[in-house]
Amino acid sequence: MDMREILERAKAMQEKAGEMQRQMALIEMEGQAGGGMVRVLLTGNSVLKRVTIDSSLLKAEDREIVEDLIVAAHGDAKTKLERRIAEEMKQLTGSLGLPPGLGL
Repeated sequence: MDMREILERAKAMQEKAGEMQRQMALIEMEGQAGGGMVRVLLTGNSVLKRVTIDSSLLKAEDREIVEDLIVAAHGDAKTKLERRIAEEMKQLTGSLGLPPGLGL
């Protein structure tokens, strides 16, 4: 593979990466905690879009538990999102046939 071909592939990868970033922003991933009593919806660019809390948790004495469950559900969604993005990026770099070390 000559230098020109490497540069062309790198440019194609940049273009695909830009498109992938736009597509990733459209992904939504739900995380949950407390057996699904607390759910959050996180977008591909890590924006917390929605929080859903089971009404049985809405008691003043359960406030700290609910707060902890929200944090746990967010963490669950973020972990799932990061895994999905890593898989998508692996597919992108594999499809470009770049030599080792030139992946994203």
